[in-house]
Amino acid sequence: MYKLKFTLIFCLFLVSVNVQSQTDEQVIKDIYKKALTNGKSYAWLNHLSNQIGGRLSGSLNAEKAVEYTKEELEKLGLNKVWLQPVMVPKWVRGIKEYAFIESESGKTTTVNICALGGSVATPALGLKANVIEVKNFEDLEALGKAEIEGKIVFYNRSMQADLILTFEAYGGCVNQRYMGAVEAAKYGAVGVIVRSMNLRMDDLPHTGSMTYNDLPNEQRIPSAAISTNDAELLSTMLQLDPAVNFYFKQNCRQLKDVQSYNVIGEITGSEFPDEYMIVGGHLDSWDLGDGAHDDGAGVVQSMDVLRLLKESGIKPKRSIRVVLFMNEENGLRGGKKYAELAKQKGENHVFALESDSGGFTPRGFSFDCNDATFNQVLSWQPLFKPYLIHYFEKGGSGADVGPLKTKSNVLAGLRPDSQRYFDHHHASNDTFDAVNKRELELGAATMTALVYLFDKYGVNPINKDTQIKD
Repeated sequence: MYKLKFTLIFCLFLVSVNVQSQTDEQVIKDIYKKALTNGKSYAWLNHLSNQIGGRLSGSLNAEKAVEYTKEELEKLGLNKVWLQPVMVPKWVRGIKEYAFIESESGKTTTVNICALGGSVATPALGLKANVIEVKNFEDLEALGKAEIEGKIVFYNRSMQADLILTFEAYGGCVNQRYMGAVEAAKYGAVGVIVRSMNLRMDDLPHTGSMTYNDLPNEQRIPSAAISTNDAELLSTMLQLDPAVNFYFKQNCRQLKDVQSYNVIGEITGSEFPDEYMIVGGHLDSWDLGDGAHDDGAGVVQSMDVLRLLKESGIKPKRSIRVVLFMNEENGLRGGKKYAELAKQKGENHVFALESDSGGFTPRGFSFDCNDATFNQVLSWQPLFKPYLIHYFEKGGSGADVGPLKTKSNVLAGLRPDSQRYFDHHHASNDTFDAVNKRELELGAATMTALVYLFDKYGVNPINKDTQIKD
C-alpha cells in the first residue's frame, strides 16, 4: 500500500515538473488535446439535458441538477465542493398556453404563444380584446390612453438583422419584453403580446423574464410571447382589418420563494490561496426546452475547466473555483448571493470568467478590465491563433459575475459564434441535439487556456511577467 501511494505521488510530481518545463504554447496545446480526445463536458450535458431537462428556478429539476453537478464535481478530486444556499423565486407555467386571432367574421386562426416568465395568468376563461400594434414605448405615449385602454398591446419590434453581433440586436429590442407590461398598463391595456426575440422566422415562441416593478397586483396584466411567423401574420391581419380580436389563455402562477443553491468546487492555490479566480455558468434554465445552450453548455464547460487543469498536471498558484449559479434567468439571485458572501468574507476575487452565450464554436473573449491588463491579454493572442480564436475585445462579461466587479479585477465572457444562438434562446428547441460535441469541447479548452494564463501571469501586469515564455 505504501509503495502504491509513493508511486502515485511520484507520478504526479513528474507530471507537475513536466508542465512547469513546458512553454505556454505546449501547455495550451495539451489542454486542447485533452478536451477534444477525453472531454467530459458533452457527457455531463447529455445527463443535464436528457435525464433532468429544463431547470426552471425553484423546480424539482433544478434541485436534481444541483445534486447531480455536486456529485460530479466531487468525483474530480477537488480540494473543496460545497453548496451555497440562496432563496429563489418559484414561478410555474401551468398547462400549455392557447391563443387565436379572430377576424370580424368570427373566423379564428390558432397561433403559437408562451407566457413570459413572471407573468400573471389570464382570467380563467381566457382574455379576448382588440389589438393595438406598436414598435416601442414612444408609440404607446403617442397613442395615449384613449387608443390603448381595454386593448391588448402587441409589441412588434424585430431584432435588427444587419447587426453582426447578435447580442446587440437582442439588446436593442429586449426592453419590450421585460418592461412591456409595465408600460402598457399605464395606459389601461388589458394584456401584452410580444414578438419573440428571434432572428429566424419560425413557429416557436421564445419566453424570457419580464417585470411588473412595484405595480400593484390588481394592475398587473398577462404578458406572452408570440412566434415570429405568427407576429407577421397578426401584423398583416391588423393592416387588413384593425378590428380583429386576439384571444389567449395562460395559467401561470408566482409561488413563494424557495431555497436552492449555487454549486461550488475549488482547487486551492499553491502560492496565493486567498486570491480567487472563478469560472462559471448558470445552472437554471427556462422550461420550454432542456436548456442545453442556455446555459447547460456554460455549466459543463466550466466544470471541465477544473478537470482539464487537473488532468494537465497544472497546479494553480491561485485558488480556482467553478461556480454554477442558480436563478440567472429570472432574478440573478445566485450571482448576487455569491458576491454578497464573498464581500462579507473579504475574499479577493481577481478574475471571473462566465460562459453564457451558448455552446457554439468559440471565437474569443470580451474583457472588463483596465488598459494595462487588456494589453497583456492582447499579447496572448498568438497562443490562441492556431485554434482560430481571434476575438479579444473590451466589453461586458456575464450577468452572474457582474456583481463581483471591482476597480482592479478582471471579468471576462466567452464569446462563441452567435449567429445561431437566438434561434434556440429561451425556446423549445434549446435541446441537447442542437449542441455540437466538438464545438462544446473547444469552448471548454479555450476557457481553460485563458484561466491558465491569468493564473500564471496575474491580473496586474509587470513587464517581465507579461511576455510569453518560449
